[in-house]
Amino acid sequence: MGISGHRGLPPDTVRLVDQALRTEVARRTDGGLVGYSCIADGADALFAEAVLQAGGDLVVVVPAAKYREGLPVEHHPVYDRLMASAGEVIQLDHVESTSEAHQDGSVRLLKEVDELLAVWDGLPARGYGGTADVVAAAREHGVPVTVVWPEGATRGQ
Repeated sequence: MGISGHRGLPPDTVRLVDQALRTEVARRTDGGLVGYSCIADGADALFAEAVLQAGGDLVVVVPAAKYREGLPVEHHPVYDRLMASAGEVIQLDHVESTSEAHQDGSVRLLKEVDELLAVWDGLPARGYGGTADVVAAAREHGVPVTVVWPEGATRGQ
């Protein structure tokens, strides 16, 4: 199972999304749970935490060599901890952490999974490689998508 989702969510929405992701992961823990994530701040990291806490294995897809540098500094300790917990890391060949690298990372993730959880408000992506683009790619590749957007969730800025 893989994840794609919005970043920069307001704190109340983070709590709602975290609980919703834990519920979705718990529904799928009947043997051999493997979660694929790029472990960015937001939905990616929340999902990775839920997979690990449910006893599943984490596979991290790193879109670019400078990916971590492009994430918020306050997220680095979480990123580092999740990287250390990963059973496998798939490193793409990109150097710079660009929108194209992010989309390529998501497409690579889609090649590995049999389902995508999308923390998505249903609106178009704010930039190339956003959640809407990943959902579209999943549908093109025939990967089932489960949209996770709890009642009361908002996107924020």
